[in-house]
Amino acid sequence: MDIGDHVTADQVLARLDPRPQEADVEAAKAGVQSAEAQLKQATATFQRQKALIDSGFTTRTTFDQAEQSLRTAQASLDSANNQLTSARNQLSYTILKAGESGVITARFAETGQVVEQARAVFTIAKDGPRDAVFDVYEAIFAQVPDDAKAEITLVSNPKVTAEGTVREVAPAVDTNTGTVRVKVGIPQTPPAMTLGAVVTGSGNLKSSKAVILPWGALFEIDGKPAVWIVDPRTNTVSLRPIVVDAYLKDRIIVASGLNSGDVVVTAGVQYLRPQQKVALANEPAR
Repeated sequence: MDIGDHVTADQVLARLDPRPQEADVEAAKAGVQSAEAQLKQATATFQRQKALIDSGFTTRTTFDQAEQSLRTAQASLDSANNQLTSARNQLSYTILKAGESGVITARFAETGQVVEQARAVFTIAKDGPRDAVFDVYEAIFAQVPDDAKAEITLVSNPKVTAEGTVREVAPAVDTNTGTVRVKVGIPQTPPAMTLGAVVTGSGNLKSSKAVILPWGALFEIDGKPAVWIVDPRTNTVSLRPIVVDAYLKDRIIVASGLNSGDVVVTAGVQYLRPQQKVALANEPAR
């Protein structure tokens, strides 16, 4: 068995050399047979002494000795049976079986290797619902999702898809990548979407009106974001505060503060002052 193999419950995964344990089992069986013979003899002696003492033909001491021998023989048989059970258990441990159906995700031993007692040999991911794991940028959480559903698509075969539900969002941002780990549970996993497969995920966000501007348009008023607006009648500029919904790599998403038809200055904003007259380009930025 190797990593990636699918196994079923009770399937044999590995074996140890069973000869020492088989010898212990045979020795334990012989011990049980000897104890049974001793018990049989002790029982017959006790029954005989019991009949004699009832008739008055034996002493109490002899009867007590026979009774004690019977109890000792019974205890010896119980001990021999326990030793046989233990030996059989040790023999069963020479065969490693899968406890659940699933996929082998790790292997810690090779053929012929000496393995210490209680050492893990395989790790198995149990069959059943699985998770798709994504590392997403924190900015995505600034937008409200339409629901917790997500569509999972297999990268190697986009025709293989599954529906999942976001079940866990990491509470902290990874300091190395700046991302947040999200786990999407997939109740019904397609057979082609095997463990470790590379997938993509997509979800729906609630739609809202917004204006996209380049970074060059951003200015500030009293430490708050603003943009320069051009009055089309006088070609003069004035500052207007805005509310920024998201800061992206090369643009900003404006949630409010702008109206349809507003002309926004997108370059040279650091050189402007209120009521300054400007010339519009042939194709003004929108």
